Amino acid sequence: MTTQRRATRSTAVVTVALAYALQGLGYAVIVTALPSFKDRTGIGDTTVSAVLLGVCVTAALGSLLADLVAVRRSSRHGVLLGFAVQAVALVVVAFAPGLALFVAAVLAYGLGLGVVDAASNMQGVLVQRGLETPLLGRFYAAYTTATIAGALAMSGAIATGGGATVALLLAAGAQLVLVALAGARLDPSRAAHAAHDEPADRTPLNRRAIVVVGLVVLAAFTVDSAVSSWSTVHLDGLGAAAALAPLGYVAYQGGVLLARLATDRLVRRSGPATVMSAALVAGVLGGLVVAFVPGPGAAIAGFTLSGLAVGALVPIAFGLAGRIEPGRSDEVVARVNLFNYAGAVLGAVGVGLVIGTPLAFLLPVVLLATAIPALRTVRR
Repeated sequence: MTTQRRATRSTAVVTVALAYALQGLGYAVIVTALPSFKDRTGIGDTTVSAVLLGVCVTAALGSLLADLVAVRRSSRHGVLLGFAVQAVALVVVAFAPGLALFVAAVLAYGLGLGVVDAASNMQGVLVQRGLETPLLGRFYAAYTTATIAGALAMSGAIATGGGATVALLLAAGAQLVLVALAGARLDPSRAAHAAHDEPADRTPLNRRAIVVVGLVVLAAFTVDSAVSSWSTVHLDGLGAAAALAPLGYVAYQGGVLLARLATDRLVRRSGPATVMSAALVAGVLGGLVVAFVPGPGAAIAGFTLSGLAVGALVPIAFGLAGRIEPGRSDEVVARVNLFNYAGAVLGAVGVGLVIGTPLAFLLPVVLLATAIPALRTVRR
């Protein structure tokens, strides 16, 4: 690889990492902003839950839109379109005078969220393939770090009197900067478009392989949604002190971040199937500990194991998706990404229906266990 090509690839890596980070930042800001808009818009907890469910639906539509954009243009255009939609939506959310416009803007944000989710993973796969080294773990680590930073920024904005509006505008501005200044540095490959130009390649995608990898994504995001939505409630039900209850989520996110920082190195050393096996076992064990071992300390340990599992499974799964049909990786990634939103709904709604019983955190365990047989396909 020449010096110029190496520099170009390095710039692409940094830009894609920045895209992952801004995705995490924006998501954390808008999710943590919703409660502060209750008084202004007159919404209650039920409406907030309905809006978040709507975001999952529009995000799924956004993933399909990213597929269309990637086929006709490139996944780079998908990233830029998605961030432009998100930025406009964040500004409208910040200043929306009434409920209807507020809800419409949040749902539009969900559409942009889905477009960037899919398109940034497409970009991650392309850059990783170009350098022939695992990178998705570190890309997702950038996402997780920025999510934590976004939540802290919202907390700081509210504490200093700036309110949620300031944090929303800062996130929108950062996204527009990426669109304006860094977008040209994303990978311009149009592999999916080229594949569609050849009649010989107009064959159905390998659905079995997509479902196998998709089940891993489904299981991981079910765990993620369940812990994010219900870990504090679960610890409160176990009698944890008010100050201790949020630490379950903190421990979970810590596990996620540690796993994502280590995943690329572990995959290089041991291969994706081995690391995935260990992650699935850790996730199953963590869920069983949460479900059946009494006491806040055990639950926090279980949530930490769950975080280690999710942190490794998601980047590995999307890396495998990019290898199913390399010439049409954009299409494959967009379809695998749909399992993300199904898992988010299952984790939040399914666990919520039985929260307070040991059955609550067995749903993620069952889904993780069903993904274990997929390892034989992964090894092939």
